[in-house]
Amino acid sequence: MNKNINELIVSVSGIRGIIGETLTPKEIVKYVSAFGEFIRKKYKNKNIILGRDGRKNGELIYSLSISTLAMLGFKVHFVGVAPTPTIQIATSEIDSAGGISVTASHNPQEWNGLKFLKPDGTFIEPNDAEKIKYLASKNNFKYANTNVILPPIPSYNWIYRHIEKALSLKYINPKLIKRKNFKVVVDAVNSSGSIIVPMLLQKLGCKVIQLHCDCSGIFPHNPEPLPNNLKSLSKAVTSNKADLGIAVDPDADRLVLIMENGKPFGEENTIVSVVNFILRKSGKGNVTVNLSTTRAVDDIAKIYNAKVFRTPVGEINVVKEMKKNNSICGGEGSGGVIIPDSLGGHYGRDSIFGIVIILQELAETNKTISEYKNLLPAYKIEKSKIENVKNPDLYINKIIESAKKQNCKVTITDGVKLDFPDYWIHYRKSNTEPIIRIIKETKLK
Repeated sequence: MNKNINELIVSVSGIRGIIGETLTPKEIVKYVSAFGEFIRKKYKNKNIILGRDGRKNGELIYSLSISTLAMLGFKVHFVGVAPTPTIQIATSEIDSAGGISVTASHNPQEWNGLKFLKPDGTFIEPNDAEKIKYLASKNNFKYANTNVILPPIPSYNWIYRHIEKALSLKYINPKLIKRKNFKVVVDAVNSSGSIIVPMLLQKLGCKVIQLHCDCSGIFPHNPEPLPNNLKSLSKAVTSNKADLGIAVDPDADRLVLIMENGKPFGEENTIVSVVNFILRKSGKGNVTVNLSTTRAVDDIAKIYNAKVFRTPVGEINVVKEMKKNNSICGGEGSGGVIIPDSLGGHYGRDSIFGIVIILQELAETNKTISEYKNLLPAYKIEKSKIENVKNPDLYINKIIESAKKQNCKVTITDGVKLDFPDYWIHYRKSNTEPIIRIIKETKLK
């Protein structure tokens, strides 16, 4: 898997590149064709779902992908601008061979890409990614002739279906949430969350202040929902005396919150709060998160005698383990919440589900979000990155060698994670950017 910024990034998260440099029309057609060829042979179904995250210039890649899939003989159901989880729901509920979300997730404006989905709406697995990469390298595809090309079909109602599923999740009481009359500021970075998030909140009786929700696809700031990028949201929350602020990334699979005092709730606390809510309601069940997720999840799980399973970073890795151990919830510390089919959800990171659960939790506990945070286990997590590493594998192998001399638990299923009694540190190659990520967490006394 190449991580050079001058090359297209190919992983279980699909493909990503810089528009016009590494992500060119030639590469788009090649990888869309390879994906189409792969699912045509494996699933033998002519239906395929396609949507995009709304970022500037996304329409170009979206249109090219629709045309390519149609010329492969697929019946393309295009859902327009929609969150990746919405596209996942459409893919799973339409009898399809798979789907594509045109998105680069949290990457900056100049990036875009393709996330590949299986018929059940989950991401492709690592071995499938390698097969698609191989087919792309062969670049030998069979396209349909004019007699069998099927016209693409618009299918624009899926955000309503998504909201319906969110409001129907187990343990959710929309009437209780409505009675709280929450005031909420929304920052959707003018992308795919711009319509669905305010619409959901309005259905829950919230007064909604739309900060960056114009659907222009032009990001007002770096789109990754980290505290440094959410200063305008923090100011809007305090100036409007709102109960909380909601931030989602461009494809709206990550949920990050700002408290009523304008301070970050902490992206890790999104999954911690959801785990706390689901386990409190169910009284039992397994939980699955990735290796980079806070230990606060383990602390909450102990209260309910629940078991926590950990996987390499990557949505499909968490989903596979959730299915294997029948987890009642799961996700990733970056603000990704996964609510399984058994609770009315689907196996994908979903900010819409996360919003509903957070509001339900606040309504039931009758606390402000800052008061609620004070009830959660206290940790300090620090995230950094190293760019332009010439040989990331060599870098990580050196850390593994030095770790053997230390008194700690060493996990090497995804880079290397060093677990000490009061802190841990995780070094890993990113699936989505040409960098090494470093995550360190320390328990606060």
